[in-house]
This record gives sequence, structure tokens and C-alpha cells, in this order.
Amino acid sequence: MALTRREFLKWSGTAGAAAAAMCLGFDLRPVSSYAAGLKILKAKETTTICPYCAVGCGLIVHTKKSGKLLNAEGDPDHPINEGALCAKGAALYQMTVNKSRIKTPLYRAPESDEWEEIEWEEAIEKIAEKIKETRDATFTEKNAKGQVVNRTTGIAHVGSAALDNEECWLLQGIMRALGLVYIEHQARI
Repeated sequence: MALTRREFLKWSGTAGAAAAAMCLGFDLRPVSSYAAGLKILKAKETTTICPYCAVGCGLIVHTKKSGKLLNAEGDPDHPINEGALCAKGAALYQMTVNKSRIKTPLYRAPESDEWEEIEWEEAIEKIAEKIKETRDATFTEKNAKGQVVNRTTGIAHVGSAALDNEECWLLQGIMRALGLVYIEHQARI
């Protein structure tokens, strides 16, 4: 067998790298984790999706019967993240179990520098009033050519990455029914 110097170096380098990897304990056989399959006592296990970005990483959350979050971790069976989480996803527990978390709507009156807590019903009513007011002020029935367009350019909507296709479809219909033109989704931004 005639080996060139280049082939000899290529084969010996590959063999040396393989031998070094074997000495370091590199093994391609599947491993099982001790923690795999351990359950949190008296906790309900639910799969969900991380609410932060448009990637859609899978999570497993453990909750008490009262609904209190006990643990949040990456879902190893999820095809996107395979159990891995970014820093935000790994800190999801702190987002829900945090004494500093604001749990009621805050309202700041025009030209005021103070925020005040209001009830959810009042907040939803104020949002609906502002949508109606803005839509009425910016609604265009016909364009410059006289064509019926029925649109409003004073409101925009950005969808959340935590929504599934069905929720996005429903929101898209609602936004189009309001006449919105500027509709975007976080997954595209």
C-alpha cells in the first residue's frame, strides 16, 4: 500500500484524536441520568411553552393542588430545546414566585407622575374605551381612489410567542375585524 505523506498525517492525526477521546472517557453510548424519572412528591406535572421569545422551548412545571409553582425545568422530550433552557427560561420560576411581582393593573392618569392600582374590570374597560376612541378617530372607510378599505392605521398589534396557531388565528380574525392593518407576530420580528 502506497501512502503519501499527506495521507499518513491525516490517518495518524485521526487515530491520535480518537485515542485521546477514548482516554478522556468519550463514549457514544446513550446514558441515563439518575434524576430522570424522579417525581416531586404530591405535585402535578404539566408541560407548557416558555413565554419569553419566539423559539417556543418546552417546559415542565410542577404545581401544588393550590396552584403554587414548585419547579420549572426544560422538557427533555420537547423537539425544540430537548430539555435545555436559556437564562430567561431557567429563571421562569422567579417570574411567578416573586414577592415584587405586580399582580394588579396599574394606571397613570394623563400628565400624572403617580401610578395607582385599579381593578381588572376597570383596566379592561379603559383599554376598550381607548381602542374604540382611537379606531373611530383613525378609521378610513374609502381610500383616495374611492375604493372601500375599512381600515384603521392608528392601532397596531404584536402577537406573543407563547400563543399556539389556533390562538394566533383567532387574534388575527379579531384584529382584522377591527380594521387593523399593522399586525405582526413576535416570531417574525
